[in-house]
Amino acid sequence: MVTDEQVRLLRRKLMEGKTVVAAAAASGMSEKTAHKWKSGAMPSARPERHWKTRKDPFESVWETDVLPLLQKDTAGRLEATELLRVLRDAHPGEFHEGQLRTLQRRLNLYRAHSGPEKEVFFEQVHPPGREGAFDFTSCSELGVTIEGQPFPHLLFHFILTFSRWQSVSLAFSETFEALLSGLQAALFALGGVPAVLRSDNLSAATHRLTGGGRELNQRYRQLLEHFGASSTRIEPGEAHQNGAIEQSHDTLKRRLEQRLILRGSRDFASQEAYFEGFVRPVARELNTERGVPERLAEEFPQLRPLPAQRLPEYTLFEPVTVRKWSTIHFAKTTYSVPSRLIGRKISVRQFAGHIEVWYQGALCESFPRARGESRCRIDYRHIVWSLAKKPGAMAHYRYREELFPTLRFRQTYDALCHWHGHRADAEYSRILLLAASTGESAVDARLALLLSSGERFGSDQLKLASMEVAVVVPDLPPYIPDVAEYDALLCARGEL
Repeated sequence: MVTDEQVRLLRRKLMEGKTVVAAAAASGMSEKTAHKWKSGAMPSARPERHWKTRKDPFESVWETDVLPLLQKDTAGRLEATELLRVLRDAHPGEFHEGQLRTLQRRLNLYRAHSGPEKEVFFEQVHPPGREGAFDFTSCSELGVTIEGQPFPHLLFHFILTFSRWQSVSLAFSETFEALLSGLQAALFALGGVPAVLRSDNLSAATHRLTGGGRELNQRYRQLLEHFGASSTRIEPGEAHQNGAIEQSHDTLKRRLEQRLILRGSRDFASQEAYFEGFVRPVARELNTERGVPERLAEEFPQLRPLPAQRLPEYTLFEPVTVRKWSTIHFAKTTYSVPSRLIGRKISVRQFAGHIEVWYQGALCESFPRARGESRCRIDYRHIVWSLAKKPGAMAHYRYREELFPTLRFRQTYDALCHWHGHRADAEYSRILLLAASTGESAVDARLALLLSSGERFGSDQLKLASMEVAVVVPDLPPYIPDVAEYDALLCARGEL
């Protein structure tokens, strides 16, 4: 539709001596339209047209064919494309694809006057200091990689619904530990607590009732009590009820996507480089836009004070007995631990991203937490010393697939099976032992070279390949301390 502004620009260009073609291009209209508006009244001064300029092609079938279908469609979901297909099947040769836009306009007019009622959304007023909303959001669509490897991850996202101040934390699953860590990071960075924390019915904060429905679990209730806040939740499947955080998800991820495009690469050297060096600065930038600082200054005095200290950001399991398989089992997950702990009762601290093993008040081991659907994490370094003595156990080992730390190790094992048959397990266990004692990355690099050569090899050849790397030890002269420097120091302190 041509506007008054376009027509004024067109006429001004014509008065300046521009051709109709040039003036039309400058005012954003076609040459034919420009000829129509060279003179006469402005578009806003012309009477609005309410009459039809051509005959309605669907008039003969509207009452008989179309209207009954629309009346049965109580949800208003039937599309014009499907209606046109029905009409073409019922009346061959009478209708064609070029009439789709006409049918869409007719359908839109019908629904505006006689269609079903639509759901009404009620704009909310958010008093300062009253509410903070949070949720997890998946970032898989960003396509981020770490050193070339896919990096599936989530972001824990918190926002004050009044000022739009926000905070993000890296997460890998929607666990209570990730919720606790992300929420405490947000509140302590903010320096206060809103009266209400709003979320959906995520399993980290709620549990299913026997008779149906969900309610807050005990741990989340204790978190709310610690911070002196109350909770509100949306109805299941009604994400729009938490629109503040959902809109913030979209804004944040759109900004991240744009920055990734400008960066020219989606690969990062480490998790820290990605989150601390890329994601967090974008979140901080959003906190400086659209009047957020001014609204936060208004909201901050209404926030409640923080508690004196943070809650421990881990779940404690104790006592946990280390089984004869050098494994522990808790929270429906199995982990390997050093074999020296077999038979001992230990304490396990489960954080959002890692596990800590404690024995009699001392930290013994720390390793990444199992992610996704994985219900086990076996570190070959914990068991390889026994496996090298009993390589036959590998053939039917319950967690055998966990003994391939990289794709190269898996390819090596497959090649060994082809070359050595039943002796492959013994050869591979010795290769794992070499990786545990000399370094996995170095062995992985040597395996790559040996595999690329196409020649048969075993653990002995791998050791020889590793020994070929000459270690250069610098020849340093012996250090002889100067006693005079020590005397000068004592004199300066007045001790001589």
